Amino acid sequence: MDRDVSSGTHPCSGVAGKDKDLETVTGYVEHIVFRNEDNGYTVFNLENDDGEITCVGNFNYISEGEKLELTGGYVDHSVYGTQFKVEAHSVKEPDDLVSIERYLGSGAVRGVGAALAGRIVKKFKNDTFRIIEEEPERLAEIKGISERKAREIAEQVGEKKDMRKAMIYLQKYGISTKLAAKIYKRYGMEVYKVLEENPYQLADNIEGVGFKTADEIAARIGIHTDSDYRIKSGLFYTLQQAVGEGHIYLPQDMLMKKAGELLGVEIYDIEKHIMDLCIEKKTVMKEENGQIRIYPAHYYYLELNTAKMLHDLNIDCEMPEDMMERRLNKVEENEQIELDPMQHRAVIESIKHGLLVLTGGPGTGKTTTINTMIMFFESEGMSIFLAAPTGRAAKRMTEATGYEAQTIHRLLEVNVNPGEEEGTGGFMRNRQNPLEADVIIIDEMSMVDLSLMHALLSAVVPGTRLVLVGDVDQLPSVGAGSVLKDIIASGQFPVVTLTRIFRQAGESDIVMNAHKINAGEPVLLDNKSRDFFFLKRDDADTIIGVTIMLIQKKLPRYVGADPSEIQVMTPTRKGLLGVERLNTVLQRYLNPEDKKKNEKEINGRLFREGDKVMQIKNNYQLEWEVTTRFGLAVDKGTGIFNGDMGVITEINEYTETIEVEFDEARKVKYGFDMTEELELAYAITVHKSQGSEYPAVIIPLLPGPKPLYNRNLLYTAVTRAKKCLMIVGSDTVFQEMIQNRYEQARYTSLAERIQEFRRSY
Repeated sequence: MDRDVSSGTHPCSGVAGKDKDLETVTGYVEHIVFRNEDNGYTVFNLENDDGEITCVGNFNYISEGEKLELTGGYVDHSVYGTQFKVEAHSVKEPDDLVSIERYLGSGAVRGVGAALAGRIVKKFKNDTFRIIEEEPERLAEIKGISERKAREIAEQVGEKKDMRKAMIYLQKYGISTKLAAKIYKRYGMEVYKVLEENPYQLADNIEGVGFKTADEIAARIGIHTDSDYRIKSGLFYTLQQAVGEGHIYLPQDMLMKKAGELLGVEIYDIEKHIMDLCIEKKTVMKEENGQIRIYPAHYYYLELNTAKMLHDLNIDCEMPEDMMERRLNKVEENEQIELDPMQHRAVIESIKHGLLVLTGGPGTGKTTTINTMIMFFESEGMSIFLAAPTGRAAKRMTEATGYEAQTIHRLLEVNVNPGEEEGTGGFMRNRQNPLEADVIIIDEMSMVDLSLMHALLSAVVPGTRLVLVGDVDQLPSVGAGSVLKDIIASGQFPVVTLTRIFRQAGESDIVMNAHKINAGEPVLLDNKSRDFFFLKRDDADTIIGVTIMLIQKKLPRYVGADPSEIQVMTPTRKGLLGVERLNTVLQRYLNPEDKKKNEKEINGRLFREGDKVMQIKNNYQLEWEVTTRFGLAVDKGTGIFNGDMGVITEINEYTETIEVEFDEARKVKYGFDMTEELELAYAITVHKSQGSEYPAVIIPLLPGPKPLYNRNLLYTAVTRAKKCLMIVGSDTVFQEMIQNRYEQARYTSLAERIQEFRRSY
């Protein structure tokens, strides 16, 4: 029974074999081989009069030494042999002296071994459990047990009984085993009071419980739909949902409308409920420009602190400007660099100021400008860090500059046990342990959300030069905030915008057409280009067929890339050309079923070895390692982040794990129960493509929602292609997107917070 069952559900969950008639067996849990805390799946050895039996099944809570009555049947597994598959079970109180002694000495009670258990049972015989529960002080009559230890033994025995009852109680409300254990750990025996009085506390205190789960529990318990608890929880949940859509706050009237729709009730006396949330320090209310704004408190203070840290970094250099000019001219001469006036100005501004924003579209010379900054600061003996929000963006930065760049997460050193301080984001580098660099240059700043920016600034001490580089016309960050736009809009920091398209970049129609799109100019779709193509099709299935043909036959040779490097990008998740349908079809053709490839369907989604996948949420705890071809680990770390893409290299039914290899050969094992963090990535949304660049990009395009099908999205999509862009679909939709300037407003106020700090100094 010595098996690798470190994660996921044990392979016995899918045992082959034929169930026989149900029967009942009774015995003692001798040894728990494996337990999945998410769903309670357990493999253990049961000892009874017939010897030792291997049992498999789902249990809300059991421990070694317990006496169980099991109902089920024997199955024959092709690898593991005969096992007892449990359909139902009940825990039995030990009813004889041997059983009582066995349970106490099994390790189920900490500090009680076999010898001490024997002395307890010898003293109290069949009265043992009553003594432990009702007169625990009498355990001190036994040599080796102090009064303190007697209390500890009684607490443990009672707690196990209490926990089992609580788990059963919680599961009546549809709560999973793992979640029930979290809830009991948080509240203990108060759990009954919490659920009966205010189950909405669960949404605030327990990770994995949202408003909707708490609301379902409340409905089962009989909480009124217009209760104060429900309305306050619904208001706060609405704010949290708004954060998920990129907002930092909501206007009060909008909050009231959205929360009312969520709760299905008309909210009276909204100010009272909001003030209650403010008193509880969950929200901040602020009146600005005649509008009442409601912030989740955490995000209000993130903006406030971010504004202050940006202000503190903006320190002017004392070097005379003519000296800066002479030294920069020397670097240009030595390195044979020719900067245009705006590039030259950008480098001078990075020397003069503690903070600089450098923006510009594709082909405008941002890389040359960054390289010149690096050379200048190196010539001054300064240490420099380069970083970007994603692994792909960092890799591009490394290739473009010749200097090592890393993700912002790696730069800040992810902490698997993040501290309690709000806004640190779980990083080792922070106020107490700042980055040791003279200059930090961050690329792809349009992707950086407020939380990550706050974490970065927390690790940068005043006196360090910070250069923020990005394309402000791209889509905003997936996370909350409009950091780059707000910093520029504040008007408080030096900003240099590069606009000249250099000759080499001007030879690319991808670059030229991207600038036309951004300027709202029509793009000629005559297919006379070498890198920008349009194929007119008006049927979704035909478009998908053309897409598959391009990936399999045409584009790999044309751009000199593997089919897996060609990326399909689409504006939407739903619909005939949405991510969800595209991925299902593309998987079928680009990675078809094969007897040599393992596959697994989990919650209605099929994963197969060789599949292209994406991580869809930040997970600071996920462990990764880089190994040699012989399996020897040469690098290890933690953290896989929203937008990271990889390939499934192994699906293991035995360990119930899926191994994914991400960029930089980082391998991660996911338990089958963790696959909600992964999705197929043959097709991705344009939003998820930010910070990435692909040899070839295919954009399937048919009519869709006007607010989404806009210039901003099309510009971002086009700039993701390096060597070739293929648009397949409607030319009318393409040209309409160029003219559609609609951008969904984000409710953010970083610019105002920055201006406030400027006025106060």
